[in-house]
Amino acid sequence: MASSTATPRNVVFVDGIRTPFGKAGAKGIYAETRADDLVVKAIRELLRRNPQLPPERIDEVAVAATTQTGDQGLTIGRSAAVLAGLPQSVPGFAIDRMCAGAMTAVTTTASGIGFGQYDVVLAGGVEHMGHHPMGSGVDPNPRFMTDKLVDPSALVMGNTAENLYDRFPSITKERSDAYAVASQAKYEAARKAGYIGEMLAPVATRSAEQGWGLANEDEPPRPGTTIEDLASLKTPFRPAGRVTAGNAAGLNDGATACLLAGEDTAAELGLPIGMRLVGFAYAGVDPAVMGYGPVPATEKLLARTGLSIDDIGLFEINEAFAVQVLAFLEHFDIADDDPRVNLWGGAIACGHPLASTGVRLMTQLSRQFAQRPDVRYGLTTMCIGMGMGGSVIWENPHFSTSETTGAK
Repeated sequence: MASSTATPRNVVFVDGIRTPFGKAGAKGIYAETRADDLVVKAIRELLRRNPQLPPERIDEVAVAATTQTGDQGLTIGRSAAVLAGLPQSVPGFAIDRMCAGAMTAVTTTASGIGFGQYDVVLAGGVEHMGHHPMGSGVDPNPRFMTDKLVDPSALVMGNTAENLYDRFPSITKERSDAYAVASQAKYEAARKAGYIGEMLAPVATRSAEQGWGLANEDEPPRPGTTIEDLASLKTPFRPAGRVTAGNAAGLNDGATACLLAGEDTAAELGLPIGMRLVGFAYAGVDPAVMGYGPVPATEKLLARTGLSIDDIGLFEINEAFAVQVLAFLEHFDIADDDPRVNLWGGAIACGHPLASTGVRLMTQLSRQFAQRPDVRYGLTTMCIGMGMGGSVIWENPHFSTSETTGAK
């Protein structure tokens, strides 16, 4: 039963999981797998890994999807809870903040925990871009254009990335390509070390052509990618542009799920504590430069928490586009190759199934915290369609001043 007190309490990230990410489309590993079944797989695996949690103690299931129709509709938080076999007493709901859907599922339910109205929640997201391409079924109000509320480029994410290059002439295509190559290399190193596989819930797949299979690795990565490989790629959003398939995340399918709890409840149930929530913030920007959103969101959050950017020892920045990450780093005077940033690579390598990605960032940060007791604070941040950014600061429960070697 949730606490009756309204006294704020610590909120902790217990554990996170995700399915392997697939390539969207007829040849992708999930072409014939339902989106809601991907969420169900993530939920079941998360509970299997945490058997000390009685399912009836879950107070809410919040699942995000950007396109809430078809197999991503029917109030997917509730429908996925029922399909996953949770007690019928466990409620659920759907949430949408485009790319930051899962992040918002976390921060919204975490607020309920902090206020004493929940004890344990399950939050996550899903996007099957093969079944639901970005923008499918959307009917933008004509006033966006007729009243000149937004630039026409604001409705195409690739165009907003090209606009960001215009705002930051020091960020060249060559810099973005170099960043993308590094993301692929870091991801591959983490995969070989076993860090990626530990986060994945294998998914049984079926194809009319290939029969039954098992998805147990991400499909999008391109290990061994070189700058020369990327130099000749087409720029589909602008003639002689800078955004390519090599320095941006692809179109992907996948799901994520995590457990959050009050720290007191985690102790009561013997649940692990991966990290503590410090604070979060969202901010809006000109939709035409959507990728700049993490900058004001992070500035707002640092002001709220009294921390500085130098206090952040690990960054998990979603790589929707390389230019978006580089704009963030340039603003905060962080080097392109700073070792604190995206330690295990990012979406350019592993993929970005829109509404699911926020929990991938958090899951990775939590596992990195366990390896880095010298780091006290970490940041998860991402840009959001229609001109927004979201940022969350977390504290490492394993932090020890005796381990500190200069990192924060």
